[in-house]
Amino acid sequence: MAMNLAQRTNDSVSSTRYGSDAVTHDIRVRVVPAFMPEHSSRLDRKYVFAYRIRITNEGDARVRLVSRRWSIVDAFGRTEVVTGEGVVGQQPVLDPGETFEYASHCLLKTEWGTMEGTYHMQPEGGDAFDVAVERFYLVSRDSEAAEAQIAD
Repeated sequence: MAMNLAQRTNDSVSSTRYGSDAVTHDIRVRVVPAFMPEHSSRLDRKYVFAYRIRITNEGDARVRLVSRRWSIVDAFGRTEVVTGEGVVGQQPVLDPGETFEYASHCLLKTEWGTMEGTYHMQPEGGDAFDVAVERFYLVSRDSEAAEAQIAD
């Protein structure tokens, strides 16, 4: 389900507005989130958000993404920490100038939340380091509509 959901993300205005783009240790991480209304249910308090991540090695050394750590916060401030090896079952190796892109999803019980985290990277012949995945926002259409009403 993760790939099918997130393959539908795009660079629409709201997705770009809620995404993130940051560089740490010459590794750029860009995130584009999208709300998936067809997989969500307000009655069941189930909100599904897809996100596409692009990781680009802007440095001079080959690196391998070893593990990830996510901090997912819902609208009530409840935090869930998710850790694991690699991403989507892979530990990609990126040569200088290479990009790895993947898609996944997140399920929340609230109309909005945030995600942020780190990728633990191992450079060839060097010391391991963490790369920041800057905070990005998971926002449903319902919360976008409420935000627009407040702004008016």
